[in-house]
Amino acid sequence: SAGWRAGGSACFLLAWCDERFDFQATFLQCLAKHVPNIYSAEMDPLLEKQEEMVQAAILYPLERYLFGEDPETFLEKLQQSGTSQLCGKVFKGGETTYSCRDCAVDPTCVLCMDCFQNSIHKNHRYKMHSSTGGGFCDCGDTEAWKAGPVCTKHEPGASGSPKENSECQLNEEVMEHSRRVFPSVIKYIVDMLIWEEEKELPPELTISREKVDSYYCVLFNDEHHSYDHVIYSLQRALGCELSEAQLHTTAIDKEGRRAVKAGRYASCQEAKEEIKRHSENVSQRPLHVEVLHADVMAHQKFALRLGSWLNKLMSYSSDFRQIFCQICLKEETGSGKPCSISKLMLWDAKLHKGARKVLHELIFSSFFMEMEYKKHFAVEFVKYYKALQKEYISDDHDRVLSVTALSVQMFTVPTLARHLIEEQSVITTITETLLEVVPEYLDKNDKFNFQGYSQDKMNRVYAVIYDLRYVLISKPTVWTDRLRERFLEGFVSFLRILTCMQGMEEIKRQIGQHIEVDPDWEAAISIQMQLKNILLMFQEWCACDEELLLRAYKECHKAVMRCSTNSSRLREKTAFHLCGHTLESRPYRVSLDPVSIHLPLSRTLAGLHVRLSKTGSISRLHEFVSPEEFQVDLLVEYPLRCLVLVAQVAAEMWRRNGLSLISQVFYYQDVKCREEMYDKDIIMLQIGASLMDPNHFLLLILQRYELADAFRRIKPTKDQELIKQCNVLIEEMLQILIYVVGERYVPGVSNVTKEDVTMREIIHLLCIEPMAHSAITKSLPENENNETGLENVIDKVATFKKPGVSGHGVYELKDECLKDFNMFFYHYTKTQHSKVGSVRITLKALPPPPPPDFCPAFSNVVRLLNCDVMMHILRTILQRAVELETHLWTEAMIQMVLHLLSLGLLEEKQQLQKSPEEEVTFDFYHKASRMGSSALNAVNILMLLEKLKRIPQLEAQKDMINWILQMFDTVKRMREKSSLTTVAATSVSEATKGDESSQDKEKAERKRKAEAARLHRQKIMAQMSALQRNFIETHKLLYENTSEAQGKEDAIMEEER
Repeated sequence: SAGWRAGGSACFLLAWCDERFDFQATFLQCLAKHVPNIYSAEMDPLLEKQEEMVQAAILYPLERYLFGEDPETFLEKLQQSGTSQLCGKVFKGGETTYSCRDCAVDPTCVLCMDCFQNSIHKNHRYKMHSSTGGGFCDCGDTEAWKAGPVCTKHEPGASGSPKENSECQLNEEVMEHSRRVFPSVIKYIVDMLIWEEEKELPPELTISREKVDSYYCVLFNDEHHSYDHVIYSLQRALGCELSEAQLHTTAIDKEGRRAVKAGRYASCQEAKEEIKRHSENVSQRPLHVEVLHADVMAHQKFALRLGSWLNKLMSYSSDFRQIFCQICLKEETGSGKPCSISKLMLWDAKLHKGARKVLHELIFSSFFMEMEYKKHFAVEFVKYYKALQKEYISDDHDRVLSVTALSVQMFTVPTLARHLIEEQSVITTITETLLEVVPEYLDKNDKFNFQGYSQDKMNRVYAVIYDLRYVLISKPTVWTDRLRERFLEGFVSFLRILTCMQGMEEIKRQIGQHIEVDPDWEAAISIQMQLKNILLMFQEWCACDEELLLRAYKECHKAVMRCSTNSSRLREKTAFHLCGHTLESRPYRVSLDPVSIHLPLSRTLAGLHVRLSKTGSISRLHEFVSPEEFQVDLLVEYPLRCLVLVAQVAAEMWRRNGLSLISQVFYYQDVKCREEMYDKDIIMLQIGASLMDPNHFLLLILQRYELADAFRRIKPTKDQELIKQCNVLIEEMLQILIYVVGERYVPGVSNVTKEDVTMREIIHLLCIEPMAHSAITKSLPENENNETGLENVIDKVATFKKPGVSGHGVYELKDECLKDFNMFFYHYTKTQHSKVGSVRITLKALPPPPPPDFCPAFSNVVRLLNCDVMMHILRTILQRAVELETHLWTEAMIQMVLHLLSLGLLEEKQQLQKSPEEEVTFDFYHKASRMGSSALNAVNILMLLEKLKRIPQLEAQKDMINWILQMFDTVKRMREKSSLTTVAATSVSEATKGDESSQDKEKAERKRKAEAARLHRQKIMAQMSALQRNFIETHKLLYENTSEAQGKEDAIMEEER
């Protein structure tokens, strides 16, 4: 090689050094002379010899000119003078990476093994992952870590480098030479990688020698054909041995392409057609084969070698990186063409695997090591984002080999994400891309319908969804007007995607005949899973800023209204009467009409409403959405239909619709989806209950559950299946009413924290059985950082029991937490509910724990408990049990009625404890004590409960009934005590009033009137007490335990005092 260095390229070195020469022309002339000779034996290359010749003929003279001295000496000096604070290691596939759960800003922030072992994070909670390849070590990136951003190896001052860790500044001569060399090298690499001519080279690389008829038949890698397919096709087409075909196939898989035949153009063309024909016979798609001239092949191979050379050079100096980035970003003035780096990005999907790897590594070692140029690169990336994603979706290579996979390196940097939102409208760009890549899945109503979808294409579409998640992963701490506007613009664009999902893939109940083919349901549910955290992140971003939250709510409400009015405009309203109340609504039956489980718009609105309540901004909602526009009955309609569908599936009314519906209902309530599906539907019903008249709300519930007749009059029927269906529907409806009134563990619905919510979830899981850490984690929802919050609260509610000889350690619930157990916890599946009932029989008799108070925006929900229709529902069910109409009630129904009664009494008791009796308008006790409207045997709920105690089938509920009767008495005493105290206080104050002023007289008059009203109420309560005593006297046999129960009640009253 010394001979080559001394002789072969001395003339070129002299020419390069001479300022009068055109460097680019001389450089290309050198390449035109040497490259075809170096890479002439492509079929059987001697790699070491090729590398020696490249070094001697081209790279050594180039480096000598660039550095102005011996390359080895110069690079050694550079290496010793300091390194970058950023590690910048690019991960290979299968390499171990580490993420600190305590300090990482998000789960995409990772460290290589060396940096992790030399950092503070090895003593923290961390996760290990196996890299898919193409990732980047984040050591040294201050935006990636809350603490310990730099390991000891990359710390300023480490390894004897200067304290400031400033990399060695290149001298001006080297900088000047770099500015001459890099443009030519970069242009050559770009031109050769995007070169499309198979037979010809660019004119500047063509020397005057006669063109040789030497070609290669080149086979390219794809992800469609298997190893065996390729081996078979090569053997048949080329007539080669198995070992040779295997050698070719392995090289093609590793590098992305390989010459499989050399010769004249005609013979290579023939081989190409044969390979395509044989591969098409085996698979539906032929292999990608090209015939390339030997010189074209040689220059493309050397372009990649130059890319690797540049890549190595970038690691030595920040100056090299900056000059390289400046040249790559420079656009040809007035040409309107993209810059060099954008050209390569746009050509990425057409490059073979080996070329892509070199390009991506070069981007990592240059742009991503300089924050300023990383920003410029990100701007270029977003500028061509749509084109890049469309290319990727139509490509068949894995994501890790696509330039689109670099998005995570830019979008997860908080300052960069803000910049891209403000200046490049990146959220709008991503959402518009999503809509543009799936037009074939839109039906005539512009709703998604994924029947007959391609799984591979959907997986590629998910990559766009991930990008949205990356951009939103870090909430901004400071909002500028521009950021607010651009984010809102992106949110409105995102609402267009949700509009296409709202009501998608509607289903209709099969009657008579079973469905022939189960429809595809996985794609729609998968997209819902992918969007779950994105929906939550959008809501969290909106909640950061009051003005933004209100405007986002307005836009979301508008979108929901558009979808709702479009589909419900056709039918005229009908009236439904019950208990003296009338509801006018459009007729709709879940069992007959189309219904969809997908309602992301409605659920997003519910999430925003909760955040309005939590932040207190709800007081300004009327400024953005007028009460006339609000139409709460329409907002409630679709989530209610969804819950009714779940109830009817439980009642086996949809069994002819096959397994696809059962699977959808399962995921609707499963931990992976429920936060943005089932839970939000319950919240939307709570919003309805807080804003609608309670009687009208319950009439709507009865109507949609198709139970109007069941509570209006009893239709005699002997059809056992219909009776069973009706009973299951009543149970499901009662359960939903319990959830609407009692499920308050949502920040914004009541004043609870996320920790309170997680603690409650864990308590109810451990009530079923002791569980391992991993089992609890799987049963809890994850946030955007893939965390459940388990470790923060587990020690407060459980104790860890170490494993024995075999098995694993488990957490057991602390006894003091049993008081928080709720039999009707809304995240229990049917299996869990029955399991907890059988495992902890003692818990079944426990009354519900007092729920936290509703936030002011939801305080009216409790009115459901004491409204006329609720009393009618409770009384009707209890009366049927008392009259032993066995086919019209179940024990589960009675249990739920008792639970609702408990909630009503607990609510009234809590209100009486906090406020004077005259201010408490919640009168559950009065309503429940009132006689029913039945003329013959009018009874109130108290009387029905006394009768229930005698029914043998309800022996298990006896303790609960006794507790409720005691609570009735407790509340009654609290009412009476409050009234008496007020009357006594009034008498004393009146006696002391003698000569009061005219203003005092007016006040006194108002007080007198209020006291008269209170005395009247006291008189009514006394009459009711007399009636009860009379009833007890006439039914003494029913009250053998009365004195004992009375003693307990007195004891309870003493404790409460």
